[in-house]
Amino acid sequence: MKITVVCAGKLKEKYLQEGLAEFLKRLKPLAQVEIREIHEEKMPEAPSEAEKQQVLAREGARLLKLVPEGSYLFVLDVCGKMLSSEELAAKINGLALSGRSSLTFLIGGAFGISEEVRQAGDFRLSFSPMTFTHQMVRLLLAEQIYRAFKISRGEKYHW
Repeated sequence: MKITVVCAGKLKEKYLQEGLAEFLKRLKPLAQVEIREIHEEKMPEAPSEAEKQQVLAREGARLLKLVPEGSYLFVLDVCGKMLSSEELAAKINGLALSGRSSLTFLIGGAFGISEEVRQAGDFRLSFSPMTFTHQMVRLLLAEQIYRAFKISRGEKYHW
C-alpha cells in the first residue's frame, strides 16, 4: 500500500522530527509512506474574514496539487468524523480490499483548511475536538497509521 501525507509547513521541533522518523522507520516493512510538504502561506496581521479565506484557498490549492491522482483522500479536519484506532484500521483494510492501494492524508496549516479542501476529501477525519498543532498532528497521524497496520495484522501494539 502507498500512503502519502500532504501537509503545510516543515517540522521545526526536534522531538517531532525524531518521533516522525521513528514511526516512518517502523512503517517501512508495512507500507510505502511519502511525506509531501508545501511552505505555509503567510497570514496578514489581524486579517479580515475575506483575507483569511483567500489565504486558506491559496494554501489549499497548493496542497491539493500534491495529492496523487486516484488516491483516496482523508482530510484531517476538526469537524470531521472521529474514529477509534480499530475503526481506522478497518477503514484502511476495507479500502485495500476494494482495490484502493493509494491513500493520502492531508493536514492543513496553522490556520486550518479551506472549504475546497474539505469538499475534495473522500473522508473527513478528526482526531479530537481538542486543538493540536498541525505539526503535532503529523506525528499523531504517523503513529495511528502504524497502529492501524499492527491491528490489521493481528499483532499486539498496545499492551
